[in-house]
Amino acid sequence: MTPSSSTDLPADPPAAAPAGDKPTGEAHPLHRRLKSFVKRGGRTTEGQARAYELFGPQFLLPYRPETLDYGAAFGRQAPTVLEIGFGMGEATAHIAGLMPEENFLCCEVHEPGVGALLKRIGEQQLQNIRICAHDAVDVLDHMLPPASLAGVHVFFPDPWHKTRHNKRRLIQPPFVRKLADRLAPGGYLHCATDWQPYAEQMLEVLSAEPLLRNTAAGYAPKPEYRPLTKFENRGLKLGHGVWDVVFERV
Repeated sequence: MTPSSSTDLPADPPAAAPAGDKPTGEAHPLHRRLKSFVKRGGRTTEGQARAYELFGPQFLLPYRPETLDYGAAFGRQAPTVLEIGFGMGEATAHIAGLMPEENFLCCEVHEPGVGALLKRIGEQQLQNIRICAHDAVDVLDHMLPPASLAGVHVFFPDPWHKTRHNKRRLIQPPFVRKLADRLAPGGYLHCATDWQPYAEQMLEVLSAEPLLRNTAAGYAPKPEYRPLTKFENRGLKLGHGVWDVVFERV
């Protein structure tokens, strides 16, 4: 799950395709619509393309610069959590399965990742996910009303390791203010990273936002709902750290 900046949200490199999921030769129309993002490697597999056809009409939410009616989008009224940059959708599907009482609005522009999550939705028969394959900043600015979200998840955004690229990181004060403004009182913002300098920046930026308060004395214990992904497990075995930061709207 790797959104990189407020205008550029690339995702993790795609996982190896399961047996029978061979890459298709044609680009999905999403590629022609999205022009402002860095393209990552990976091709949509046959299984992901079938998932677009079977589940896209129900679970893909078109971007429109107008206020989103959550009830109409999800077919019910329920607390809504925004996820930004879900990669291949492994954690998203897991969390949505654990929390069927909540809605999950998920922004991702990486086509294979969108197809992979649609495939998981079909396999796990999930009903509480909607995917908007568009820049999360546009979605925040033009679709989500203030104080309307129960939570926001930003897991493992692109750390932009080089110092001269740090300004491209997603978690910056202006973007955090947008997120805090869209949270309902008591709503939470949960960020996670495996890059310590970015974790320090997250903690500093969120601590400086007056609309938010830390739920822990520094970094938070990993909430039970967030699973350990394959990528994260590999890192932990290599001795890499993982930091969770959970703040609440005051």
